[in-house]
Amino acid sequence: MPSISLSHKIAFVGGGQMAEALIGGILAAKLCVPDRIWATDPAAVRLDHLKKTFGIQVGGSNREAAAWGDVVMLAVKPQVFDGVLKEIGGELADALIVSIAAGVPISRIAGICGGQTRVIRAMPNMPALVHEGMTALAIGSCAHEQDVATVRCIFESVGKVVPVEERLMDAVTGLSGSGPAYVFLAIEALTDGGVKMGVPREIAAVLAAQTVLGAAQMVLKTGQHPARLKDQVASPGGTTIAGLHRLEQGGLRATLIDAVEAATKRSQELGR
Repeated sequence: MPSISLSHKIAFVGGGQMAEALIGGILAAKLCVPDRIWATDPAAVRLDHLKKTFGIQVGGSNREAAAWGDVVMLAVKPQVFDGVLKEIGGELADALIVSIAAGVPISRIAGICGGQTRVIRAMPNMPALVHEGMTALAIGSCAHEQDVATVRCIFESVGKVVPVEERLMDAVTGLSGSGPAYVFLAIEALTDGGVKMGVPREIAAVLAAQTVLGAAQMVLKTGQHPARLKDQVASPGGTTIAGLHRLEQGGLRATLIDAVEAATKRSQELGR
């Protein structure tokens, strides 16, 4: 994958944790130098933090940042997205726009900025903060091949990237976008289970988190179906099958499916 040219100027409009994660990933991967990044944020304390941590340019004017950037990353909440885009839309005619706003379709962005605008829609997730993120990309019809390569480089600096059709982006939001929260809940519950059975909480938390991490790595590295890996752990008449039976009685599988569906529907609502 080609790296970002040093001639690219990347503007992060909106701020927040995801912008910070991406800035950190870009700089750690040496894809761009600090003076080629400009970030805005409504909170002055956040701007000070970004300036001190990364040495990048910061400021409060979304419009100035958008006019400066070759690549404009819209790290804006869906609820205020249209207002911000209308504010800066006149500055984006020649820029590559990358949106990480849940539920906001490419057509809406292009409609505000102009029909020929180059737009790529991204859905990263929270583990990008530790460079273990999962990002899905939906490519607008006007984006160039080099645009796609550039955006892949940005998000691969904080984890894995997959391309998807835009019609699947709400489902991606419900699965990998919201999914870390489901896993955090599972880790918390496993920890509490260990505590209930007498394991000290600090040790139970490490046991639970590393167990989830190791299981996920086995799925990714072996390429085997999760059901097959599950069966390898569950020996006949053993402890694991007893635990799995109780999980089935509690409806864990159906509840997780319902959670993805509920989050997907909420993403669709935010896009209307």
